[in-house]
Amino acid sequence: MTVKNADLKSRKDAATPRGVGVMCDFYAARAENAELWDVEGRRFIDFAAGIAVCNTGHRHPKIVEAIRAQLDRFTHTAYQIVPYESYVSLAEKINERAPGDHPKKTAFFTTGVEAVENAIKIARAATGRPGVIAFTGGFHGRTMMGMALTGKVAPYKIGFGPFPADVFHAPFPNPLHGVTTADSLKAIEFLFKADIDPKRVAAIIFEPVQGEGGFYPAPVEFVRALRKLCNEHGILLIADEVQTGFARTGKLFAMHHYDVVPDLMTIAKSLAGGMPLSGVVGRAEIMDAAAPGGLGGTYAGNPLAVAAAHAVLDIIDEEKLCERAVLLGDRLKAKLVSLQGEVPQIADVRGPGAMVAVEFCKAGTHEPDADFTKRVQARALERGLLLLVCGVYSNVVRFLFPLTVQEGVFDEALGVIEDVLRETVGVVV
Repeated sequence: MTVKNADLKSRKDAATPRGVGVMCDFYAARAENAELWDVEGRRFIDFAAGIAVCNTGHRHPKIVEAIRAQLDRFTHTAYQIVPYESYVSLAEKINERAPGDHPKKTAFFTTGVEAVENAIKIARAATGRPGVIAFTGGFHGRTMMGMALTGKVAPYKIGFGPFPADVFHAPFPNPLHGVTTADSLKAIEFLFKADIDPKRVAAIIFEPVQGEGGFYPAPVEFVRALRKLCNEHGILLIADEVQTGFARTGKLFAMHHYDVVPDLMTIAKSLAGGMPLSGVVGRAEIMDAAAPGGLGGTYAGNPLAVAAAHAVLDIIDEEKLCERAVLLGDRLKAKLVSLQGEVPQIADVRGPGAMVAVEFCKAGTHEPDADFTKRVQARALERGLLLLVCGVYSNVVRFLFPLTVQEGVFDEALGVIEDVLRETVGVVV
């Protein structure tokens, strides 16, 4: 008996809460690399990749084999009870590849927000200070501290307050919307005068490229200024690489694009190619600030996920995914730029490597056009292409295709994007 999407939706609505928002009205049956099929047999090209989790594609054979091999040994001991070599060797690999030549240590967790929470814990333990500065448009997760750090109210914060204290926000540089690097830095200095003594600030956390906030890259001069500011006041600099890591930006980590080294860095999403794994990597002396038992979690560093992560690092090297991210990202950006003359709503095309976004504004203005963006996403979905919307104004389409995407499938997707943009601009609403 064939399962129908409509039947599953009725069951979903009855059994699960509306707070878990679901984009698609169909249900996955199987997936392979950059394609997936629903329970009714329809094919889709996946340019969402599980929200940047599947940089190495769905079911990469080397990841499947690594998980299968670990299944034959053991699935869980709790690393804090009975440790295993694969956790240690993965930490060694991450330490070696993370930015900076200083000694580093890595601890593994389960989700991106867990990594963020633990980075804040480590920063507070290392400095003895409570305060944290984050940025507007930043996204750091859905736990209470994650929401406090996140610089976007809807839908993440509505109805969930109050949030943890001693978290402050400054505007993130956004030239398209009139915020310069100087404006951002001036706002931080104002925080120091109006809200919190810099001697009470443990950390400044930022995304090298904002994810949910709209794929805005942090300007080089901004990151350098943050490092200088942190050095002056004894503040730790945390780079949230949950979405930017593992070849997405054309480097293994986005911070490799800068001549600045963070004190701590959070990693997750594509670290384990679809398995739940995250981590914090940082300066060894800072990572050692927490007392034994202060870090961890029952599932933290699960052996199946760790095995997948080893395979992910091998795949990135062997298939040269950093280079491929640049190649594919450049092709996509060139296609979008070539359409600007026909689609006046295209206000900006940006992003390093394959972390590409197109921002839509009302023609001839910098006024965000969320309606146009929504129509582009809906039309693409009708054509079998999954696209994600992001941005504080919900007017940005972000492209998160697997870096392993087949050439023919990538070209097919570019054709759909071109057709959809032309069709959408031709519709009078």
